[in-house]
Amino acid sequence: MTILQPGVRRDSGVVLLGDGDLPEFHQLLNQDPTVNAVVAARLATTRTLLPSVFGGTVLGIRSRESGALRAAAFSGGNLIPIGGQEPHWVALAQRLSNRPRICTSVVGRAPAVMTMWSVLSRVWGPERVLRAEQPLLVLDRPTRIAGDPAVRLAGPADLERYMAASAAMFTDELGVSPYSAPGVQAFRARVVELITNGRALASFDHRGQVIFKADIGVVSPTTAQVQGVWVRPDLRGRGIATGAMAAVVNYALTLAPTVSLYVNDFNAPARRVYAKLGMLPRATLATVLL
Repeated sequence: MTILQPGVRRDSGVVLLGDGDLPEFHQLLNQDPTVNAVVAARLATTRTLLPSVFGGTVLGIRSRESGALRAAAFSGGNLIPIGGQEPHWVALAQRLSNRPRICTSVVGRAPAVMTMWSVLSRVWGPERVLRAEQPLLVLDRPTRIAGDPAVRLAGPADLERYMAASAAMFTDELGVSPYSAPGVQAFRARVVELITNGRALASFDHRGQVIFKADIGVVSPTTAQVQGVWVRPDLRGRGIATGAMAAVVNYALTLAPTVSLYVNDFNAPARRVYAKLGMLPRATLATVLL
């Protein structure tokens, strides 16, 4: 397998992006900043596309006529398409299909994900779970719903209880346990990071057990993205999530100009909660779990 060097292009037009491409890559991200929040947040932290620091490679496609950057894809633990049109997504997928799969999911705007997966599935498939319609919702001002005052930032003393709730949410959502090797150490490190950085919120019952939890999983210059929302199963259907999420989104708006999240289209209860908060659809994403 031949590995591209930064700036080297083949017949497909695919090029490995390096730090010399950062200005144009920033521009591409900013064309769709809320959708591209995960990659934008990573870049804001690392300030480099060096794979060993950035956590993956970025492949790009330039216009044959003008040389302008038209599309890209981050390839790391997740595969994330950025910008582009159908021919770009096909070309990127074809290049990636010649490499060993390193990602555990493909996530991004639905047309891009579904087009790339139509190519990649021939080599990488079948998928474990396909979620073809996930509305991306955005709020740019505090909600009028009263926030639950019991929701607070989780602290170091809450680690084990918060981790147990996070594991339950992870298993419910993804269908596998985060405690399965080899991911357990990375899972624990991620929960510790969220708590340490003041981005893990929860409420607790009188026994100290988690009732509700949510993470501010991504903070980019444009948006704070909420992830990992969970209400304990025995307490669902009691209206807990509305006030709890009001507290979360208002806190998230202290970290970024907007708050965003994406939700499965079939999750009617959650979508009703987010509508009450005033969150509006911005795009439709899709996720392929591998």
